[in-house]
Amino acid sequence: MPELPEVETLRRGVEIHITGRQLHKVELRRKDLRWPIPVTRVRKLASRRCRLIERRAKYLLLHFDGVIPEVAMIHLGMSGRLFIDLTPRGETSPDWIEHEHWRMHFEGRLMRFIDARRFGMLDVTRESKLQVHPRLSELGPEPLGSDFDADYLFRVSRRRKISIKTLIMNAKLVVGVGNIYASEACFRAGLRPRRAAGSMNRKHCVALVDSIREVLSEAIESGGTTIRDYHGVSQEAGYFARKLRVYGREGEACGSCASRIRRVVEAGRSSFYCPSCQG
Repeated sequence: MPELPEVETLRRGVEIHITGRQLHKVELRRKDLRWPIPVTRVRKLASRRCRLIERRAKYLLLHFDGVIPEVAMIHLGMSGRLFIDLTPRGETSPDWIEHEHWRMHFEGRLMRFIDARRFGMLDVTRESKLQVHPRLSELGPEPLGSDFDADYLFRVSRRRKISIKTLIMNAKLVVGVGNIYASEACFRAGLRPRRAAGSMNRKHCVALVDSIREVLSEAIESGGTTIRDYHGVSQEAGYFARKLRVYGREGEACGSCASRIRRVVEAGRSSFYCPSCQG
């Protein structure tokens, strides 16, 4: 499933190609994905100019101008792919790809969305109501933002019996720390993923916050992590998988010591850790 680094990589790619361009036409092959698509509102974005592209958690937000500015909200779901075709205006539109559900025709650019499992999302909301949108209103702080720091993590972890990994993957407490990055951050912080969150002291929280930021920043610079379906806006693979120190490496030697990486399953998700490096 694409996580924060993958969506941020997409945002940067889409920003280069789409910002400042006018949307000429929207084509929809279906009226719903995971949730219904507001067909009329999506089509009414045509003739507007995309002036800003943001990311909130794993949502891509395309801001369109107008008397009442509106925002197209895009979520990739579990296997969604968003990419740009550089099709000059006037050229014949390319054939539809299998599982391609919608496309947006901008000036000289064609943005296409493919999603085999149909767990993605396309919605439109007024810019003034974006923060109270039901998909965004209860989200926690961004892990790379100033609101997420050691004091905050220490405060929200008090008396928590849930595991550290479960805590940092809770989007209501902090967004975008997916399964892969949670395992990697715990390793760098020297904390076992199944350790009780409430047992962390302030020093542990400092190490974990720093590790989360470090892992996510490195993943963004590497274009994300391609495990199965994820590709960037030009369909390029993400290369952070080459830098994974524990995730997916069960039985292999730890790069920092001679111990073998172990795997445990919690709530249906695999966690990987080094029994020597992580206390």
